[in-house]
Amino acid sequence: MSEQIPPAQALRAILDVNPAFVLELALPKPPAWQNLPSEHRQSISEAVQRIETDEFREHLDRILMSDSPQAPLQWLMDTGLMTRFLPELVDTANLSQEAGRRHKDVWQHTKQVVAQSEKRLLLRYAALFHDIGKVRTRIFEPDGKVTFHGHEMVGARMFKKIARRLHLEEDFARRIRELIRQHLRPGQYEHSWTDSAVRRFYRDLDDDLLRDLLDLGRADITSARPGKRQRAQAMIDELEQRIVTLKEEDAKEPPLPKGLGLAIMETFGLEPGPIIGDLRRLLEEEVEAGRLEPKQDFAYYLEAIRSLKPEVASSGTKDR
Repeated sequence: MSEQIPPAQALRAILDVNPAFVLELALPKPPAWQNLPSEHRQSISEAVQRIETDEFREHLDRILMSDSPQAPLQWLMDTGLMTRFLPELVDTANLSQEAGRRHKDVWQHTKQVVAQSEKRLLLRYAALFHDIGKVRTRIFEPDGKVTFHGHEMVGARMFKKIARRLHLEEDFARRIRELIRQHLRPGQYEHSWTDSAVRRFYRDLDDDLLRDLLDLGRADITSARPGKRQRAQAMIDELEQRIVTLKEEDAKEPPLPKGLGLAIMETFGLEPGPIIGDLRRLLEEEVEAGRLEPKQDFAYYLEAIRSLKPEVASSGTKDR
């Protein structure tokens, strides 16, 4: 038996005073639950019911930021701490695989993703909960395939309740939820994405959250097939490089060509005034949203105005 575990009577005495000792046993390496005598298991199971939420959260943070979080996370599962505080993760461990219709073991995959994630607390929280929506979305197709369509959206909604339960700070929880919601996107990147598609990918993310999302995408690659993981990692690296390049280009040049305001006035017979600025801002918003391409010629944006603001186009007296 592990030297971490005192004799049965001594353990019970410790847990009577300090039930959180169960959590302290998780680090740096917990004892093997299946090897513990029944007396020890009974004492631990009883102590789990007396642990406070904030004590659990504090030790969960430490586990997530440890060098080897997989065994400590399994300890939380084995002792019943997950059942008490995070039943959503217990559900992933209980997600059975029907004969002939196999898929990744979600709980084992989750622990691996956490371990593969960079040691940033927000990122590791997102890794821990990124697949909780799979339990509610799993479908066995007639051809034997297993799908989890929309599990990222379902998981993000589920995390709201978890965040409240764990007393997570609101902005911290919001950012974790956003990572869960978008965690599939880095892995969906293809060489054929246009620059506008890449801009749509990152436009709503600040630099820190973008870094976390890309790193979560890398950590989420757990395939053991030769070369598959390396290829998937390389695609995310390529996406990151394209983002850097586009941000540098956009910082150097405005998205709309110089002289467009004059072209708008001449084309649609408008006088100088606020309407010209309003039309330029509209075009800039469309470019930012990825619905228009940046750095095109006048004709491209004039045609966009005709489509977006037909009332302006209909009042024009001449065409450029």
